[in-house]
Amino acid sequence: MCVRSARKCRLKRHFNRQESYRQTEGLSVAIGKEILAKYGISDSTGVKVLEGLLCGKVCLVTGAGRGIGRAIAVRFAKEGADVYANIRLESAVKGWVAGLPEDVRGAVTPVCFDVTDKDAVKNAVMRIRSEKGGIDVLVNNAAVAHNEKLGMISRQHVEEMFAVNVFAVIELTQMAARLMMRQKNGSIINISSIVGVKGDKGQAAYSASKGAVVAFTKSAAKELAPYGIRVNSVAPGLTDTDMFRKTDEKFLEERLKNIGMQRVGRPEDVADACLFLASDLSGYVSGQILGVDGCSVL
Repeated sequence: MCVRSARKCRLKRHFNRQESYRQTEGLSVAIGKEILAKYGISDSTGVKVLEGLLCGKVCLVTGAGRGIGRAIAVRFAKEGADVYANIRLESAVKGWVAGLPEDVRGAVTPVCFDVTDKDAVKNAVMRIRSEKGGIDVLVNNAAVAHNEKLGMISRQHVEEMFAVNVFAVIELTQMAARLMMRQKNGSIINISSIVGVKGDKGQAAYSASKGAVVAFTKSAAKELAPYGIRVNSVAPGLTDTDMFRKTDEKFLEERLKNIGMQRVGRPEDVADACLFLASDLSGYVSGQILGVDGCSVL
């Protein structure tokens, strides 16, 4: 091959690469603009105007009157969600709303019902469907706890824990899932407990109820995955709530010694984990139990 021909070949390869690069760059720009538009970012200035990880999503959070449930409701609202916050007592609504941060009050709607009342639950779900068209995220957070040692366990307490912690979770999951199936999308988050995974002395009955939530979560995830519905559980460890403050001091001292991070969890720690599972960031995550326990050893 002559020198001139070799030079022509090199130039041709160079221009082919340049053309290929321009085509790829154009595709990248097109894709980039689509992503920027999706998340509300200006492609001309690069200034971010994010609307939140849950913008446009309709969320129902049970047991939102205080503690973890309240923290979840507030966190979701701050990320752009329309939040229906379940509170059991109607008399508590006014004070509860007044206690919300001002920037989220307009995004949170209190709904009063007892999670163990099947008809009340159905009415609440139908109301949300009527007002918003469906439910994108359900957080089954409402729970009760009675810590009793074997030999001292009250049947009444066991029945109460299973009614709230297990039966209500199954009932509400079924109702919300029916709506989500039509949408072919949704996220269900069940708040269990690290003792439901590992067990703990003095909490046999409570651990059993939360262990049931763990098992239910894994099974429901398998059934609902074909419909695009994700089902996961967040398992908090020792967390600073009203329930925590009513716990026996000796029991707490023992538990605190077993926390690797050497602090009690905050409701906001659990809310952040729920935010991940509620958002599209966890779009390929289902059937998982996410421990939020500060590396506890039980």
